[in-house]
Amino acid sequence: MKISQSILIASLFVSSFGFAQKADIIITNGKITTLDTKNPEAQAVAISGNKIIKIGSNSDILKLKNSNTKLIDAKGNRVVPGLFDSHIHVIRGGRFYNTELRWDGVKSLKTALQMLKEQAARTPKGQWVRVVGGWNEYQFEEKRLPTLEEINEATGDVPTFILYLYGKAWLNKAGIKELKMTGDTPNPPQGLIEKDSNGDPTGLLVAEPNAFILYSTLAKLPELSHDEKVNSTLQYMTELNRLGLTSVMDAGGGFQNFPDDYGITDELDKQGKITLRMPYFLFAQKKGTEMADYTKWTGMVEIENHAHNGHNEIEYHVEGGGENIVSDAADFENFLFPRPELPPTMEGSMKEVLKLLVQKRWPFRIHATYNESISRDLDVIEQVNKETPLNGLVWFFDHAETISEDNMKRIKALGGGIAIQHRMAFQGESFIHRYGKKAALAAPPVKKMLEMGLPVGLGTDGTRVATYNPWISLYWVTTGKTVGGTQVMAKENTVDRKTALELYTYRGYDLIKEQNKGKIAKDYFADLIILDKDYFSVSDEEVKSIVSKLTIVDGKVVYGDKDYQTISPKALPVVPAWSPVKYYGGYQNK
Repeated sequence: MKISQSILIASLFVSSFGFAQKADIIITNGKITTLDTKNPEAQAVAISGNKIIKIGSNSDILKLKNSNTKLIDAKGNRVVPGLFDSHIHVIRGGRFYNTELRWDGVKSLKTALQMLKEQAARTPKGQWVRVVGGWNEYQFEEKRLPTLEEINEATGDVPTFILYLYGKAWLNKAGIKELKMTGDTPNPPQGLIEKDSNGDPTGLLVAEPNAFILYSTLAKLPELSHDEKVNSTLQYMTELNRLGLTSVMDAGGGFQNFPDDYGITDELDKQGKITLRMPYFLFAQKKGTEMADYTKWTGMVEIENHAHNGHNEIEYHVEGGGENIVSDAADFENFLFPRPELPPTMEGSMKEVLKLLVQKRWPFRIHATYNESISRDLDVIEQVNKETPLNGLVWFFDHAETISEDNMKRIKALGGGIAIQHRMAFQGESFIHRYGKKAALAAPPVKKMLEMGLPVGLGTDGTRVATYNPWISLYWVTTGKTVGGTQVMAKENTVDRKTALELYTYRGYDLIKEQNKGKIAKDYFADLIILDKDYFSVSDEEVKSIVSKLTIVDGKVVYGDKDYQTISPKALPVVPAWSPVKYYGGYQNK
């Protein structure tokens, strides 16, 4: 008996101090920011399986090395936890990524138009040139939008669609012809097909203020083949890994139907090829059928506890409902037009759906730009809570640019949170033109949210309004500046770089009540990145161009630059051959 007890005590001792556990991966020579208050800085980290087992000095951590350990030299670079975008559209974005000419980060309209011309020359018959969000005129040296004349000159007889935020889009002459759009084509509700003096469509489509005209036109464009969509999704995930993302929450999106449009990521998940943690929310698609959809979906999918402690695979599952719960509650952030007034039917339709979600214990998220919308949404949530208590259920608002302090208090009382994004980095100037400088100084009031103790996650809302690049979001929240350099948020309302990084890592996970993620600490999941520049010491402008040199997700290397090519997955060739991604890559710095 005594011998057995001794063996047990010895094994517990060995296990507690990590002597018996050898590392699969050791990273040395790093400036490691752990975001763990007990041990904020380290030089090396050891990973076993999908967990971090120890951090410390090079000499301490190298004691865990054996003949099979993969040694990675960080070469003095900054190492931080992998980034978690709490609001992005990866599943939909992945299906189309290889078709899109991205102007994200392009610095001049001249360059953008040249890219447009080059892409038109290589785009085959039956396909379109498409620029779908992630840019605005203020990022260009010329500080102006392209004209229809310039677009037509650059693209000729190749159909072209260019999306500008959620405000408007341009079709070239070939695109108008391809869609069979004429002077008799009716305007959709709250949308305008602009006509010239002869009554013919000019090619300008305007959301007045509803973006349905933009979404629905885009949905008419040809899709890629199945194999091309697989490649496109893999390319997009690699691009996000290159930028340091290890995890996302996918917010669904318009014309992203469940389960049909999830087939590509379902397939990649079964093959073990998804390189991001990717819980996703189901977005109601059609006005009037939301309750039927959620009744069907909650019957198909059981929401489980997704904390995944000890779960050695990438997370890809339904996380809940939203960001569109009911169409009546949609308040698109089209600052080119006045705030939309939600219809009087909103409360009834939303209450019915929310009651179902709470009863089924489905987390939910609600798109809400304006405080007026949030007030009415909260009235409904409070009513539902009285009848069917939320009782710790995960729920939060997305966006909340103009939220009031009173409404933040109401959210806190109900146990909710807020996911914020850098949409104002792209729409700050438009917001000021409509609502004035004062209204923009704390839009959204992120510092006040944090002072009040609200859970807050930071993200991008890529790809159709803002860019998917997380470093632009980190730049915006720490400087208050737009991509055009305009000081929109007051400097006193910005946050410091460490706080911003926390909102993109473990505090983002706090929003969904998940543990053991977002820090480089013992027993945390091994999601971390080696940066090419030191986030904590470079200039504000340099923050925008940071990328990852090496990205590890769930204990596996999913991306590495040229310095780490021997231990990184080989780059996948881009298909189809005419894809803009093959010629320009991802986020631009030119």
